[in-house]
Amino acid sequence: MACPYFYLFAFIFYLSFMAGPKGSKYYDIFLKQQLHLVTKDEAIVINEEGFTLLTEIKKQQSIVAASRSMGISYRKAWGLLRKIEYVLGLQLVGKHRGGKTGGKTDLTQEGIELTEAYSNLKRDIDFAGHDLIKTFFNRINKLSNRK
Repeated sequence: MACPYFYLFAFIFYLSFMAGPKGSKYYDIFLKQQLHLVTKDEAIVINEEGFTLLTEIKKQQSIVAASRSMGISYRKAWGLLRKIEYVLGLQLVGKHRGGKTGGKTDLTQEGIELTEAYSNLKRDIDFAGHDLIKTFFNRINKLSNRK
C-alpha cells in the first residue's frame, strides 16, 4: 500500500558558488545542499539518484542504458524504480515490448511531470538562493582573512 504521507525534505544538487576567489585556499570548496523526498518516518522516497535514473530513462528510452550511463546495475535501477513507484503510488515508467524496432521504456505522464517538477525546483532554489549563498561565502572569506 502506498504511503500518502510524504514530505519535501531535501534533493541533492550542487550550486555553482565557490567559497573563495581563484588562487585562495577556499577556491575548491563548494556549497552542497541536500534535498530528498521522504516519508513522515524519514525514509527516503526519492533522491538525486532516483531523479537521475528517471531523467536517463526519458533520454535513453531504456532502463539498461540508463543504469549503464549512471554506473549502477540494472537490478539496482529496477529496485529504485519499484520502491519509488510503490511509495508514491504512481506508475512512472512504461515498457513496450520489442518487435522490428526493438523494445523501449519511457516515462509515463506522471514520471514526466515528476521529473519536470524536480528540475523546476532545482532551478528555482538555485535562483532564489544566489544572493544568500554569495553572502554566506563572503562571510566565510572575512573569517579567513582575520588570521
